[in-house]
Amino acid sequence: MERGGGGARSGESGLPVEPVYGPAALAGWDPAERLGEPGAYPFTRGVYPTMYTGRPWTMRQYAGFGTAAESNARYRQLIAHGTTGLSVAFDLPTQMGHDSDAPLAHGE
Repeated sequence: MERGGGGARSGESGLPVEPVYGPAALAGWDPAERLGEPGAYPFTRGVYPTMYTGRPWTMRQYAGFGTAAESNARYRQLIAHGTTGLSVAFDLPTQMGHDSDAPLAHGE
């Protein structure tokens, strides 16, 4: 961020960023129109109409970096104990679309 006087600054995007936003910043702006309702486009207030009042947050566990059999056993154990979402850890070459033993992946 640019540093300087008390006026607007610009963020990394180059767009102006005020040091403080108050009620005057909303003048001529209808939040209901711009923000929409929960569960409706443009989804700025969440993807579900009731958001998480009707169901709990997804309990996500991050697992991986084992053999296929070890990872599978860990996923099954997590699900059996209530995990409702899994984030699978892959090695970096796999994430980048390379074979893990390709010369390009050496060192990873």
